[in-house]
Amino acid sequence: MGYSKPLPGINSDNAEFWKGCRERELRFQKCCACGHVRWPASLICPACHSRDAEWYAATGHGTVYTYAVYHVAYHPGFAGELPYVVAIVELDEGQHLLTNLVDCKPEDVRCGMEVVPSWDEVTPEVTLPKFRPVR
Repeated sequence: MGYSKPLPGINSDNAEFWKGCRERELRFQKCCACGHVRWPASLICPACHSRDAEWYAATGHGTVYTYAVYHVAYHPGFAGELPYVVAIVELDEGQHLLTNLVDCKPEDVRCGMEVVPSWDEVTPEVTLPKFRPVR
């Protein structure tokens, strides 16, 4: 049986990010001209319009910026996981990721809670970065 939830669209802009996830690493694109972190990744820097970029690995450590607890499955693939937490995690390096929180009861989630990646290998091509509380 295949994966029943929506999968990310992988393209030339974000392929390195998803490759990093398969290797258990959060990778982000950084402008070589001005140092701006392009997230999401893009062909041209929104700060200085340079096309030169490099990829670097983030620590993965962050905090819960905001979150919502879902009690209704808006896609049938999530019905068996109710309730579940969708959060925006602010990484120490400044990027914000929309993700799921795992290994934590929804009622225990708090803004500012420290989190680290928890990798979910959903297909051979896609490993999703989810986050769990720092213990």
